[in-house]
Amino acid sequence: MGTTTTAPHGTGSGPDEEDGARGGRLGRIARSPLGWMLTGMVGVGLVSGLTATGPGPVPALGAAAAVAVYWAVMRFAARRPTPEIARRGAGREALLGGALGLGFILVSALLITALGGYSFSWTGNGFVPVVWSAVMVQAGAAVTEELLFRGLALQALEQLWGSRAAVAITALFFGVAHLGAPGANGWSGVAIALEAGVMLGTAFLWRRSIWFVVGLHFTWNTVEQLLGVPVSGHSPEGLYTVGVHGSALLNGGGFGLESSLVPIVLSVLITVPMAVLAHRNGRLLPRRRTRR
Repeated sequence: MGTTTTAPHGTGSGPDEEDGARGGRLGRIARSPLGWMLTGMVGVGLVSGLTATGPGPVPALGAAAAVAVYWAVMRFAARRPTPEIARRGAGREALLGGALGLGFILVSALLITALGGYSFSWTGNGFVPVVWSAVMVQAGAAVTEELLFRGLALQALEQLWGSRAAVAITALFFGVAHLGAPGANGWSGVAIALEAGVMLGTAFLWRRSIWFVVGLHFTWNTVEQLLGVPVSGHSPEGLYTVGVHGSALLNGGGFGLESSLVPIVLSVLITVPMAVLAHRNGRLLPRRRTRR
């Protein structure tokens, strides 16, 4: 949705014309895919940085604020509608994504346990405080990360290079973003890129709903935390403590379940049908043809 700027007529005002041209250039930059992507990332990232480690409901309130920032950037900078965060159907999409995330983590943990990689023991900590804390923290993390990587980065990059390239690029950066976590290494970065970056990106293309991928991401992290399994290297308080046995390729080592081979294989089995459905439903954007 383009706009044009016209210089005032009959004023002979050089500075006014220069200011109008400058505003036009800045407006075009802000409305470009990379422009609104970076603007949104700064805004959502700032909200996340201020609220992610706050007490009580602060992370969840920060998630709500991040959605508002995202809407504002899309409305006023990108000048595009935001069906991906529509309230209509949001609950259904979140529940569907949550069910997928729950199944993914429970099956992964059960397989690793059956193969001798994990053992669990009840911590005896208060059930309600632990669950409340996990829900608040992981809700904030899921919403802000999905707005950043799937809402902003993926949608901007697919405008430039198509959906497939956008998924590959955002998956790579998702893996890189987790390299600073405790216990991270090159393998864990690759694992996160494959099982989380590619799967979440493909899930978004299939449903075109932030709430679907938020539900998937949220239950993934929350169930891990409650089971006592490190969440991308971090070990917040859970309902269980986990004993780790055998090879790190089986149990993920200190980084946690995400660097195990088991969820990587499962993620491929989940991602392939989602990619097929996204293609069949016409939800993939082709790569732009460059004009000669």
